[in-house]
Amino acid sequence: MRRSPCVLTSSLLLGIVSLVGATSFEVGHAAAQSTWFTQPAAGASSAAVGGSTSVPYGWLDFCHRRPKECKVPALPAASVKLTARNMSILKRVNQKANRSIKPVSNYDHWGTMMDHWDYPVDGKGDCKIYALYKRKLLQEAGFPRQALLMTVVRDLHNEGHTILTVKTDKGDLVLDNLVDEVRPWNATGYYFLKRQSQQNPNTWVSINQRGGTAKRLTPSS
Repeated sequence: MRRSPCVLTSSLLLGIVSLVGATSFEVGHAAAQSTWFTQPAAGASSAAVGGSTSVPYGWLDFCHRRPKECKVPALPAASVKLTARNMSILKRVNQKANRSIKPVSNYDHWGTMMDHWDYPVDGKGDCKIYALYKRKLLQEAGFPRQALLMTVVRDLHNEGHTILTVKTDKGDLVLDNLVDEVRPWNATGYYFLKRQSQQNPNTWVSINQRGGTAKRLTPSS
């Protein structure tokens, strides 16, 4: 496993409370009409979430700089149908981002300790840049926004790390800049802290549970 340049301080990891709300802005594509997703399946292997929690500073700053990304309506929760085609897209997007972005720490990149979230406008960045880029690519591929959730964890070195959770009808999958495989959330060994709400990306919910034991997926035959 690659070592991440993405280290968040405790204060930044906790974030600050936000009142950023949903507006009547429409999503750019008709995700709600897609046949690629369904309502969440009962009994799927998904991380249990708690109530609303503080919003990471980096997301608030991202929204301030890119308001159209965050001024979106609340939508019903939805999950991706984990077909062979959709799994192939997830793997391709994960690997594309991991191989096209040069890893660099937040401070070395932006010259600040304040958490900076953005797209890879200059081809480099830390874990948040990877996760945001994957989220963007998957939305452009037709995946519903409600299933693509920015997620804050503690990695195997107990350092702050950000990944993308994809809600599917087979459970939560993780796209991670440290691993090219697409893994179930409970095969990461990470300690999950919080993630975006499915209904509203500007609302974050607590998780506070360990994602199983780190292991690799069994190669497909």
